[in-house]
Amino acid sequence: MTGLSRRAMLLRTLAATAAAVTGHRSGAQTTSSLPWRNWSGGQSSTPAGRFAPASEEALQSFLATTHGALRPVGAGHSFSGLVPTNGHLVVLDRIAGLTGHDAASATFGAGTRLSETGPVLEAIGQALNNLPDIDRQTLAGAIATGTHGTGYNLTSLAAQSTGIRLIAPDGTIHDLERAKDEALFRAAQVSLGALGLVTQVRMQTRAAYRLKERSWMQLTEEVLEDFETKARTHRHFEMFPLTHSKYASVLAIDETDDPIDNPPVPEAEAAASDDLMRNLQNVPPMARQTIIDAAVADTPASPSIVDASYKVLANVRNYRFNEMEYSVPIEAGAACLREILKTISDDNIDVVFPLEYRYVAGDDAWLSMFHGGPRASISIHRDARFDYRPYFDAIEPIFWKYEGRPHWGKVHALGYQELRKLYPRFDEFRAIRESFDPQGRLLNAHLKHVFGIAS
Repeated sequence: MTGLSRRAMLLRTLAATAAAVTGHRSGAQTTSSLPWRNWSGGQSSTPAGRFAPASEEALQSFLATTHGALRPVGAGHSFSGLVPTNGHLVVLDRIAGLTGHDAASATFGAGTRLSETGPVLEAIGQALNNLPDIDRQTLAGAIATGTHGTGYNLTSLAAQSTGIRLIAPDGTIHDLERAKDEALFRAAQVSLGALGLVTQVRMQTRAAYRLKERSWMQLTEEVLEDFETKARTHRHFEMFPLTHSKYASVLAIDETDDPIDNPPVPEAEAAASDDLMRNLQNVPPMARQTIIDAAVADTPASPSIVDASYKVLANVRNYRFNEMEYSVPIEAGAACLREILKTISDDNIDVVFPLEYRYVAGDDAWLSMFHGGPRASISIHRDARFDYRPYFDAIEPIFWKYEGRPHWGKVHALGYQELRKLYPRFDEFRAIRESFDPQGRLLNAHLKHVFGIAS
């Protein structure tokens, strides 16, 4: 995990956010009905039961001997309604770990946490080309939702996959290869867990590498004026615009051969971060700009850090939150961000969390947010202790205005009629979903809304 630099900057920008709650790895294959909720608490259900297969054969047997609804579940880091079901939850935690590799790829069990891939690959001299900034998700879940990191020339995790094995609800195993199964593979890369239960994923890898991270405070408008140039110049470039402020925390990361320099975060700093977050929430929104801008205007840049790529790309979050994220065409990104910040200010929306603004490279996965070309990704967050709906409801129409595509793992309200206009291959995916799961066992209320299927 990133140490002093990013945490220090997030402290100064009052941007400490969510606690990462790791999932429990059950040793039992089946459990009776127990309530389930995601780690933010925004999604919950009472499934009929949980099944945790230790092998593909056990999963096939389960599918053959049960009927009714089921949904795969990973680490619970999705904020949308992808998981809740009154049927069975299938937990793939026991199908995990590195199962094979060559010089340019590595195959993992679907339940492998992203946080586990870094050390395992480092031990064989390899690394993933990019990671999201939270790494508690399962690999299969991150791919199925189109989860991504940052980088004008760096694609989402799904686009880094070259092979996917999934088991359809009828028990049929499908080994899909990028090079051989063009249509089916492009559909399966970002599948929302709607085609089958993914059991293995093969990922592109590269030689292990180090990254150097720098972070500083800057006026948001100054950053926007030069954002595309900087995004093309740096391997990773993003900013966290502060709400009720003119400033943003800016982050630039590049490859380096410098020696590792990544001191741990002092405990006192973490405690101070928590205190600042709580104290700001007691200040009326209209009064925050003066306080925040005065606090950060002369903040010096944090010391740069250097470490193995996976330790720099992922970082600690200290607050639970709910999140909405849309990607918009790059040429619309700045205007969309400005309108969001203006709405927060004009409407005195009581939110402390910064936004996140970055570019991500395009790909050809059918349901990828970045299908067809690079886009600007904009995220908003709300402390999980508070109702996120008024804030998200106020901002989401702005994303729609700029032809935004929702992140499948984040809160959104779009249904079939809107989504089919945003994704050129949406109806083709819908047809493949029907062929893989004609009985609709993998559908829940959320997915029925997404695919326009009557309950």
